[in-house]
Amino acid sequence: MSVRDRLFELRDADYAAFQSGLTPGVAPERFIGVRVPQARALAKALKGTDEARAFMAELPHEYFDENMLHGLLVSMIRDRAECLAETERFLPFVDNWAVCDTMSPKALAKDKPALLADIRRWAASERVYTCRFGLEMLMSHFLDADFSPELLEIPAAVRSEEYYVRMMVAWFFATALAKQWEASLPYIEGRRLDPWTHNKTISKACESFRVPDERKALLRGLRIR
Repeated sequence: MSVRDRLFELRDADYAAFQSGLTPGVAPERFIGVRVPQARALAKALKGTDEARAFMAELPHEYFDENMLHGLLVSMIRDRAECLAETERFLPFVDNWAVCDTMSPKALAKDKPALLADIRRWAASERVYTCRFGLEMLMSHFLDADFSPELLEIPAAVRSEEYYVRMMVAWFFATALAKQWEASLPYIEGRRLDPWTHNKTISKACESFRVPDERKALLRGLRIR
């Protein structure tokens, strides 16, 4: 049985329609309808096998669910060099936010300086989901113990009219306001972001339970009218 056959065994037509509604830009017929927990379980079963390696060599995939499974398999690779190589090979084929945001290759964080260099390169990419992935990795790995204020320049420097890039920048800065308030607030006070992203950052920060009410009040006063 092929990997595609395995995915079709898990098919839920109603869920496929639901996924399609959440993922504009991907044709409805490309959705098999595999729920993410089932995709994760299949990825765990395939991890490290010849079957998985053959499947990952078949790019580009036809179905959304195949891309989702591919991203999960990449995320499970433990060797950093192999994980990076497979991440680089797959990123040009990522064509939606759901697959992009599901990818979480922890092996890349084994070398933080090298990861940061990769993030700078990804964030500067003109490919929508390569850029989004880079910013998401920055948010996941460099807003806590490894944070440095100058890293905020990476998302601040991104200029794009693409919705899913701008949303990622807003998500990043809303998270930064929750975790690194003193360093990130000047980017809002100084209107360093484009107006749409600026206001979306404030909205997302005000939705966060991690931002105290008095800070939310300050942020609301900084909206661009």
